Amino acid sequence: MGELSNCPKCNTLFIETQFRTVCDACHKQEEKAYETVYAFLRKRENRKALLHEVEEGTGVEESLILKFIRNGRIQLSNFPNLGYHCEKCGKTIREDKLCDGCKKDIHKQIHQMEQVEMVSERNKVETPKSTYYSNSTKNR
Repeated sequence: MGELSNCPKCNTLFIETQFRTVCDACHKQEEKAYETVYAFLRKRENRKALLHEVEEGTGVEESLILKFIRNGRIQLSNFPNLGYHCEKCGKTIREDKLCDGCKKDIHKQIHQMEQVEMVSERNKVETPKSTYYSNSTKNR
C-alpha cells in the first residue's frame, strides 16, 4: 500500500507507491515529456544523439531523461550514444550502477579487507600464552 507524501516537484499531497513517485498532475507532465523524448529519438537522424543533445532537442531536463532510462522506458540498446553516469566516479555507462573500473576497485578493497581479517584471525589462534619473568636484583 502507498504512503502519504508530498510531491517533490509541486509539493502537493499524494499517495506514493513504488511505481509513482510524483502526484498525478506531475505524472501527466512526465508522460508528455516522455512522449517528446521518445518521438525525438525515433527519428533516424537522432538515434545517435548524446544525452545533452536530446536535452537540447526536446527541452526535457537531463534528470528526467535519466529517470526514463533507469526505469527501462528508454532502451539503451536502440540508442548507442546514450548512457548515464556511474554513481561513484561519474563515467558514462550503459548498465548497472557502477562502471567496470569502480566495480573492480570495490572488489579489490573487499578482498584486501578479507585478507586482513584472515591474518588477524590467524594471529589470534597462533598467539602463544604469555610468559612473565621477574627481574630479581638479588645477589646470587
